[in-house]
Amino acid sequence: MTGINPFEVAKQQIDACAGILKLSPSVTTMLKTPMRELHVSLPVRMDDGSIRIFQGFRVQYNDARGPAKGGIRFHPDETIDTVRALSSWMTWKCALLDLPLGGGKGGIICNPKELSVGELERLSRAYIRAVFQFIGPERDVPAPDVYTTPQIMAWMMDEYSIISGKQQFGVITGKPLAIGGSPGRGDATARGGMFTIREAAKTLGIDLSKAKVAVQGYGNAGYHAARLCHELFGSEIVAICDSKGGVCCKVESEVGIDPEVAYTCKNQTGSVCNLPGMEYISNEELLELDVDILIPAAIENIITDKNAGKIKAKIVAELANGPTTPEADDILYKNGVHVIPDFLCNAGGVTVSYFEMVQNFYMYTWEEAEVRERLDKKMTAAYHSVLNTSREYKINMRQAAYVLAVERVVAAMKLRGWI
Repeated sequence: MTGINPFEVAKQQIDACAGILKLSPSVTTMLKTPMRELHVSLPVRMDDGSIRIFQGFRVQYNDARGPAKGGIRFHPDETIDTVRALSSWMTWKCALLDLPLGGGKGGIICNPKELSVGELERLSRAYIRAVFQFIGPERDVPAPDVYTTPQIMAWMMDEYSIISGKQQFGVITGKPLAIGGSPGRGDATARGGMFTIREAAKTLGIDLSKAKVAVQGYGNAGYHAARLCHELFGSEIVAICDSKGGVCCKVESEVGIDPEVAYTCKNQTGSVCNLPGMEYISNEELLELDVDILIPAAIENIITDKNAGKIKAKIVAELANGPTTPEADDILYKNGVHVIPDFLCNAGGVTVSYFEMVQNFYMYTWEEAEVRERLDKKMTAAYHSVLNTSREYKINMRQAAYVLAVERVVAAMKLRGWI
């Protein structure tokens, strides 16, 4: 990861949007400032009997359109500025998909790979005890994010219910199906991205059955993206990578990478680098491959002004949050690269989380086919709204997405008398 501050990037993006919409300086300042943020210290008893103090955060960026919504990350390099940036992007993401929600995000500085199951549970419950007064089904609804799982969400929901003295399934989304989770949540982020890729391919005249795809990052979103590109479209996955490096198909290969074989390899050996019959490449080299579709699905700020001019993909589909800097955006737009911005492309996760909230509220579970159909409708409508705005204002897709989302948030703030 680069030394770029993600929250500074988020604020730059808001400034650019404010210029297009001709917003006043005071309104712009409000949009660049989190409404509330909580810093907590979490004492946790470790398996050896010692007490370790963890630092945690929860940011409620803007809730003009409804309760805050956003994941909780467990990461050793977590920072408050990362959480602020992600909560900002969640605000615009929910508005862009026209969900009645605001934006939030949370995080704990920890390395979950070094914690036992018992320590993870105690940490998860400690976090909920610390933020209990600030969250709730009608106030702020967390969800899983980096290195958090449905099991962790189950512990958090249970702890909130214990403190509340009643069952509160709706306080958390991304839960296991047995306790109020939604069908279709597991691959929702990637599947939502596929719907936008499908629409972009139609717009650009790309035959997805013949498309070559590179996936940067092979965690949950990256794996499902590779799998669904292959299953839904018949696209050829020619390169994948993870934090330890990547692999690409040899020139003479005609079949591409099998996403399932690669997933098994990563789980068994710790990295896709160990996939047999492939050529090793660096993460940087993967970004510059001659492919039709590049899917950044890992961390922030990996496409910068240093490498944007070398990207040959026709479509960059941002399943990761904040993978492209504002300077890189300008270069990609000038070079005719069609960017599907993060808070459009990866909005499938929060959209199905919203569906989970709705199901929890009236205690009825939809079939998975209905969840996917509703997701397709939401993502397709959002993509074309952004595309039309981009053409109307003659601006890039990210700026167009910001224009739509910020307009909706500002309208809610005006109606509520905040500005």
